[in-house]
Amino acid sequence: MRAPGEDARDASAPPDDGSDQRGPASSDDAPGIDEAVRQLGATGRATWTAGRDASKAFRILLAADVSLARSAFGRTLAFTGVAIAFGASAWLLLMAAVIAWLSLGLGWAWSLSLLLAAALSIVITAIGGWMAMRYFEHTRLQATRRQLARLGIGELSGFMPDAGSGVSTEAAADRVADVAGDKAIKKGLGVDITPP
Repeated sequence: MRAPGEDARDASAPPDDGSDQRGPASSDDAPGIDEAVRQLGATGRATWTAGRDASKAFRILLAADVSLARSAFGRTLAFTGVAIAFGASAWLLLMAAVIAWLSLGLGWAWSLSLLLAAALSIVITAIGGWMAMRYFEHTRLQATRRQLARLGIGELSGFMPDAGSGVSTEAAADRVADVAGDKAIKKGLGVDITPP
């Protein structure tokens, strides 16, 4: 049963056909201009914070890479100094003693004794030079150059993955080294690219 006033209300109510009769957008659905400005400001602050954090991380990486290079360069100089000091003083005395013992004690010819001493000196010099070059590899700022290449900066940018990809730059650098082998990679003017 209906109440006496219900018939009048039903007749005056618009038919419910599922469509919204309020217009294109009501003031309840759309955000106000102040809310849009607040959202824009929050997005700008988030972008600024992300950029600041990225530049801070890159600065830390660069500082660590320069610190490693500086330390490696110091060690390279130290090993070079050690090699020169021992090669120039104690080594000469030792070789003189060995030459004298080979010539006088074993009866070898002086020329053969000198040749053996020179060969031994060359081997020790090669080992010292190899140790110096091994530490010198750390002065190339490898990690910083790989990250700059990801951003499209530097001579390695054509060989490294883009910044948005999930591919490791170290893995990409290893692939470049494998492909290049012993041949130097050339950039536009035929100048060798320092490997990553």
